[in-house]
Amino acid sequence: MTNPESTPPIAIRLINVKKYFKDRDVEALDGINLEVAQGEFLSLIGPSGSGKSTLLELLGDIGDEGGPTGGEILIEDKTPQELRQARGYGIVFQDSILFPWYRVFENCLLPFRIAKSKLRKEEQVKRIESLLEMVGLDRKFWPYYPKELSGGMQQRVAIVRALALDPPLLLMDEPFGALDDLTRKSMQMLLLDIWAKTRKTILMVTHSISEACFMSDRVVVLSQRPGRIVRMISIPLDRPRDRSMTETKAFARICGMVREALGSGGGAEEDTAIKD
Repeated sequence: MTNPESTPPIAIRLINVKKYFKDRDVEALDGINLEVAQGEFLSLIGPSGSGKSTLLELLGDIGDEGGPTGGEILIEDKTPQELRQARGYGIVFQDSILFPWYRVFENCLLPFRIAKSKLRKEEQVKRIESLLEMVGLDRKFWPYYPKELSGGMQQRVAIVRALALDPPLLLMDEPFGALDDLTRKSMQMLLLDIWAKTRKTILMVTHSISEACFMSDRVVVLSQRPGRIVRMISIPLDRPRDRSMTETKAFARICGMVREALGSGGGAEEDTAIKD
C-alpha cells in the first residue's frame, strides 16, 4: 500500500480551463485539465500557437485579457490573482527583461522594493548575495550593467530576481531559447541544480524536445490551436540528471515518444510512462 505521506500535495490544479481572446477572435485553449505536484518539474511543449505561453500567463495572472474564459485555476489553494498579489511565484522569460539603468545587484533587489518587503535591508542583501553565488555569477560582475553581461549571465540574474522573494513556484517561458547551444546546456544543468537545492515547483515552456525530456519529471504535450493536452509523459530517468543520459537509447525513445505525440494531435493519453 502506498504511504499517503510519500505523495506530495497538489500545488497547481487546472480544471477544464479555456481561453478565448475576443479582440483577436482566437480560441487559444480548450479544456485543459492538469494537476502538478508540489516540487515537480514539469515542461509544456507544443507547436507554435498551441497556447503554452497563454497557459503560463493565466497561471501568473499576467494575460492581456484577464483570466480564463472557462474553468478554474488553483495554485497553492489560491486563484492566480491572489497568488500574484501574494508574490507567490517568480517568472523568467526568454528575454531577461532586466532594467538597463540598474546594475546587477540593484536589479536583483527590485522585487523587495516592489513588494514593499518588511525584510531588513541587510537580510535582503544577504539573500541576493547567496542566490548570486548559487547561480555561479562571479562577484566581479555584480556591479555591472545588464548590457555588459553575456546572455547566459543575464539569465542567471533573471533567475536570481525570480527567486528573490523565495516563492514556491517558478514559471519559465522559453528561458534558454535565445542562448547558444553550449550556454543553453550549461544553464540547463544550473537550473537542475537550483531545483534540487530549492525544490520549487517549476513549470517550463520550451520548444526543445530534448530539453523537456532531459530536465522534467513529466512532459505535457499540447495540440495545435486551440490547445488541448494530447499526452502527459512521465520521464523515468534517475535524478540527479547527467548529460550522458542524453546519449542512451532510452533517452532517444523518450524523445521519440514526445515527437510522436507532437505529430499526432490526437486524443489525450493520461500519464504515459516510458519503460526501459
